[in-house]
Amino acid sequence: MPDNMTIINQTQKWLSTVVIAHTLCPFAKREYDNNRIHYEVVEAADLQTQLEQLILQCAALDKTSDRETSLLIFSPALSDFEDYLDVLETAKSVLKGQGYEGIYQLASFHPDYRFEDTPADDPSNYTNRSPYPMLHILRETSVEAALRTYLDPAKIPKRNIQLTQDLGLEMMRSLLNMCYK
Repeated sequence: MPDNMTIINQTQKWLSTVVIAHTLCPFAKREYDNNRIHYEVVEAADLQTQLEQLILQCAALDKTSDRETSLLIFSPALSDFEDYLDVLETAKSVLKGQGYEGIYQLASFHPDYRFEDTPADDPSNYTNRSPYPMLHILRETSVEAALRTYLDPAKIPKRNIQLTQDLGLEMMRSLLNMCYK
């Protein structure tokens, strides 16, 4: 298993060469370029510690205005996609229970991400495939502000699906695999 700095570097490479280079998230480049993304590697395999790390990251966002967003990277934990989805649902409940509903929201990424009713080999799954399982903690007010500046935000997912399908499965696999090098 790579060390934490390697995991962070690979995640940053994925952000720059996949997410930003292909504009999968039109809002990521500014925060990436301004170093306003925090990366936290969670090695713990137990759910309690994973959820504690989530809340600690939310508390850090509360106190740190120059940190726009956090990526909670689970390595080596949560490699099974179904287990990851269970943690994601629990994490959403914990955010609500801790009073963070409407303040933070979670975006989900996983190396084996698969949208419901989508074949495993559909390139569109790569819109949410990442080098490691992760939870992206976003400030709700920032998401709302960014969406107001975008001409038609409802088209973003459709555009991403079309883009990944046009690039094809082999290219999407290759782009993700290059992040490990």
